[in-house]
Amino acid sequence: MNKLLISVGIIIAAAIGWLIISGAGQHQNMTPVGNTVTQTKPASPTERAPNFSLKDYDGKTVSLVDFAGKPLVINSWAAWCPFCREELPDFVTVQKEFEGKAVFIAIDRGESLSVAKKYTDELGVTASLVLLLDPTDSFYSAIGGFSMPETIFIDKEGIIRDHKRGPMDIPEIRERTLKIL
Repeated sequence: MNKLLISVGIIIAAAIGWLIISGAGQHQNMTPVGNTVTQTKPASPTERAPNFSLKDYDGKTVSLVDFAGKPLVINSWAAWCPFCREELPDFVTVQKEFEGKAVFIAIDRGESLSVAKKYTDELGVTASLVLLLDPTDSFYSAIGGFSMPETIFIDKEGIIRDHKRGPMDIPEIRERTLKIL
């Protein structure tokens, strides 16, 4: 039994070491290709937000450039994520506090319109956030996602100033949003 635990520990340590050495999980700058996002170069200390061209619930294509000059809070979520159930309504609450000062965008990770819309309708957030569908889950990959949910905070120059892995409550969303205003 002890040998098994030691072996598992070594494997986990090796995996963590590989992630650190390879830079896995770091952001990448991206450019849009159709309804997806693709890598163009490694991140830097002044990393630009990944470009995207994704469809909203009405089928309209929405791109990062549509929000030029505005601070953005972009959240990757999915209906299967238990933390998203609380967090999406919290984004609506904070967005109302910052009305006109920041745009809150929620990007669904690879689910169909019917699944995503049913979920946001149940939460009562469908009419309150910019909701986008990412059928290939490319945005999540573009930000180096590895937890759920993942949120990036982008200043008006289009620079990612903060990246939160995991859920947040209202005070934390508010605090992180204030940093990009």
